[in-house]
Amino acid sequence: MTSGNISIGEAELEIMKVLWRAGEPVNTQYINKAVEEREWKRTTISTFLTRLCEKGAVMSEKRGNMYYYSPIISKRDYRRAQTRSLIRSLYDGSAKDLAAALFEEEPLTDDDVKELMAIFSDKEE
Repeated sequence: MTSGNISIGEAELEIMKVLWRAGEPVNTQYINKAVEEREWKRTTISTFLTRLCEKGAVMSEKRGNMYYYSPIISKRDYRRAQTRSLIRSLYDGSAKDLAAALFEEEPLTDDDVKELMAIFSDKEE
């Protein structure tokens, strides 16, 4: 299963963000502390982790009495897959239409334009 085929809900995405930031396998205590403002019970976090494992987004490893979790898909790959899906579903496959929609409400600053031009010029090489 590729990152493009994985459907991650909003709450599950919060767990994924914790795992991506951690950069190493972490246990539920670590995750609970990282999302404590959500006031989720430990069982809720465990449910999210189980779902993410079943979806192929996360892997678990038992160490002693505890399970440690790490992402299988990278943040970058997940973002790319979700962006491609958004472009296909809302903009009929047109990245240009997506870009136009993003900047209709808030104009780009001169610095934004310079950064984008640098990104595009790197792609041409």
